[in-house]
Amino acid sequence: MSITPAATERPFRPDTGRKGRIGLVVTGSLIAGLVAALLFVAAPFVPAKDSEIVGAVLCGFALGWALLAGLSQRFTDQPQRWAVVPALFMGISGLLLVVFGSAVDDVLKWVWPPVLLVLAIWMTVCVHRDLRSRGGRWLLYPVIGILALASIGGGYETVREATDAKTYAMPGQLIDVGGHSLHLNCTGSGSPTVVLEPGGGEMSSNLGWITPAVAGTTRVCVYDRAGRGWSEPADTPQDGTQIATDLHTLLHRGNVPGPYVLAGHSFGGLYVRTFAARYPDEVAGMVLVDSTAANSPSASRGDPGPYDPVGRVSALVSASARLGLVRLYNQISFGSLPPRSRDEVRATGATASNLRSTIDEYVQANASMEQAASFKDFAGKPLIVLTAGSGNDAAWQAKQKNMATLSTNSAQRVVDGATHEALVGEEQHAVATTRAILDVVSAIRSSEPLSK
Repeated sequence: MSITPAATERPFRPDTGRKGRIGLVVTGSLIAGLVAALLFVAAPFVPAKDSEIVGAVLCGFALGWALLAGLSQRFTDQPQRWAVVPALFMGISGLLLVVFGSAVDDVLKWVWPPVLLVLAIWMTVCVHRDLRSRGGRWLLYPVIGILALASIGGGYETVREATDAKTYAMPGQLIDVGGHSLHLNCTGSGSPTVVLEPGGGEMSSNLGWITPAVAGTTRVCVYDRAGRGWSEPADTPQDGTQIATDLHTLLHRGNVPGPYVLAGHSFGGLYVRTFAARYPDEVAGMVLVDSTAANSPSASRGDPGPYDPVGRVSALVSASARLGLVRLYNQISFGSLPPRSRDEVRATGATASNLRSTIDEYVQANASMEQAASFKDFAGKPLIVLTAGSGNDAAWQAKQKNMATLSTNSAQRVVDGATHEALVGEEQHAVATTRAILDVVSAIRSSEPLSK
């Protein structure tokens, strides 16, 4: 009896089920990598610092690529073995950053951009060769494209920061104030010494119109708060009290004796008020340049504890500066400053450290406003409140008027046509700020009341 082939073997059929799973594997792996990155960022064992947070993100992405390699091998007929390479690259880099932080970051920032660009090109070739799923390709190609753009932006940012450090050498000096060093630059001669406090998110060079103009009459010192400009970042929260304490230490260690005339713009007005409340005998006069108003202290919010979720988000957002994204914005900003000052602001303002310190400053805003409220009476010392005449509502104007009541020897001046930023950033209106500062200096020297 003959046996037909149909009775002894099963006809061949393609395993469409295994093929169909590759799209799910790609999608699931990418989503898992993103979720893992966010979980690692939130993990309490990862310090809430820029380098360590970036390392946590890389470890999460590495897990996603590792899953793609393993799951595609196990459950599909289209194994993506190449995914092991980006998994290893990101995983090792991430672990180094988490464990060693900024110490290894200074080296990796030169290594990862060219390596990632080469890796992205190689990954594109591998996907084209090994992945037959059109849906899978449409998922992976954009991801690889983002990696390529990140490598180009990161490389450009690294080179520009190195070039800017040589081109825009720090004026003045760095002084240790306890755990970190701050930049201080003093010019001119004479007494009293004027100390300038930049506004929120700004640095010493933002006062490029005012500093040299004041230096022609008396000694003037300008500085950068922690993480800003040429100053080093700090590990402690930078609220008004901490900023005032650091400034006091900076001036004394920098051999800048009082009495001081303090001039603060915007948020800087909060910090000079807190300084005057803490060290009243060292402050002879004050200028509040469209200053943020103080708030009455509210009920205690309690100690947030060692875990800092806001700091983690801040570090994650500031990582965008590592890819050159902030520099794109800076190139079209600050055009009205003197050329040298404008270029210094654009250069230093594009760094991750500057972005992180700016975010943290606004996080601490409520605390800083409450601390500034401790300054209640300037007695008969000269005080000028300079108010922008454009762009402010009635409530802001009322608060500005109220600040002038802090001293019996005060004057409020409204600068018509000037906006909040123009009082320091535009030459025609910065003149009014300079005049107010020099009028306070003159009143102190002559011991005569301010002219209204």
